[in-house]
Amino acid sequence: MSPEATRIQTAEAEKIADQLERAFEGDAWHGQTISEILTDISAEQAAASPLAGVHSIWEIVLHTTVWQRTVRERLQGQPIVSLPDEIDWPRVTETSATAWCEAVRDLRAEYELLREEALKWSDRDLGVTTEGQRYTVYEMLHGVVQHGLYHAGQIAILKKAAAGGA
Repeated sequence: MSPEATRIQTAEAEKIADQLERAFEGDAWHGQTISEILTDISAEQAAASPLAGVHSIWEIVLHTTVWQRTVRERLQGQPIVSLPDEIDWPRVTETSATAWCEAVRDLRAEYELLREEALKWSDRDLGVTTEGQRYTVYEMLHGVVQHGLYHAGQIAILKKAAAGGA
């Protein structure tokens, strides 16, 4: 197959991977990327609960990491039907600066792995429903971008609240 044919075949997957990158650390038109929002958040701010009944920044980061990994695993053929609450929303068990840096590093690593996985799909296969899933590959990839941006907005609001600006 010629390089041009391969490029045409994966054009949509490249666009989706680009959206993943733009949402996390690329050139996003909507404002700050997830990476930028997280840049100057301390472990103390991340663990804080400035708004009653709302997950902390740290919990949201762990949850978002879980879903980056879950979508990647589903794309790789692992039929995960549903996640129990304790896996979907992991508890923060250690609140040190080191643990916070590790949580952010894990999120970044999962974004990178998911982006790499997205690039493996051809345009014709984006309409496939993976084993045990009701969503197509296309829907899962777009959904995980939307999910990350939804939680980025929450983190931005919590960051402002933790700084006393809500």
